[in-house]
Amino acid sequence: MTKELIVVALGGNAIKQPDEKGTTEEQLRNVDATASELVKLIQMGYDLVVTHGNGPQVGDLLIQQEEAQEYVPPKTLYLCGAMSQGQIGWMIQNRLQHHLTRHGIDKPVCTVITQVVVSEEDPDFRDPSKPVGPFYTKEEAMELVRDWGYIVKEVRPGKEKGWRRVVPSPEPIDIVEKEAISRLVKQGVIVIASGGGGIPVKLNEDGTYSGVDAVIDKDLAGFKLAQVVQADRFVILTDVEKAYLNYGKPEQKALDVLSADEAERYLNEGHFLMGSMGPKVKACVRFVRWSKKEAIISSLDRAIDALEGRTGTRIVP
Repeated sequence: MTKELIVVALGGNAIKQPDEKGTTEEQLRNVDATASELVKLIQMGYDLVVTHGNGPQVGDLLIQQEEAQEYVPPKTLYLCGAMSQGQIGWMIQNRLQHHLTRHGIDKPVCTVITQVVVSEEDPDFRDPSKPVGPFYTKEEAMELVRDWGYIVKEVRPGKEKGWRRVVPSPEPIDIVEKEAISRLVKQGVIVIASGGGGIPVKLNEDGTYSGVDAVIDKDLAGFKLAQVVQADRFVILTDVEKAYLNYGKPEQKALDVLSADEAERYLNEGHFLMGSMGPKVKACVRFVRWSKKEAIISSLDRAIDALEGRTGTRIVP
């Protein structure tokens, strides 16, 4: 029987918890726990392609550029994206290799530094939506608007620290390294790709690519990655066990199984915030309509239960 190939999109909590500072030790500890869960899926017979977010890390890098510009030239947003992709890719690769070795599993792991094509005409350049960096109180966020000219939005309504900086997040159009990724997957390599949504680039008239200052949503880029590798399932692992209607309100309702049409209707009705659950649902709807197969949203610690239908939100044709 052919093994099932799953694209797993890891949320930020797989790398940094909201209440953590984001030290090297904290991030490695989180990634180690994440890798341990992923190896359980491999032990069950699944083949994996892994992608991940980079919002906290790229936001931290931007702060470092701003604060240190008196001493060293600040780097662009897309270069910070490339740095975070290498950083997080290495951590996942290193800890996956560790746990595979511990369990006697002989499978190579490879991180592909991935460029993703976007359009400079994308409307998100006019109304940025991608949260990056730390969480702030409303007062702290307004201070950053005054002092630094940040664009900020409330991404966790009702939380004391529910505000974050936002940057442009254009739609992913194509993956530059798709042929390399596809070949590696066919050879049985566990590939980590499109990290942080990929490094945003534009296609020039001469066929070359140039960086664009943005951060692509990792779930929407994850769908493009799932297309490239012809995935059997698309699984988004985040910090909640299921998606909800009226999330954070007294009448919130967990969603178990819903069709792509139902999911899109709820999305259009505003049930899923575009800075958090919205892109996850949108990416799942796109995958289901393209593949005629299911997509799953669940928490990292319930990944196995979600794949076996015991929890999670399943979006089906």
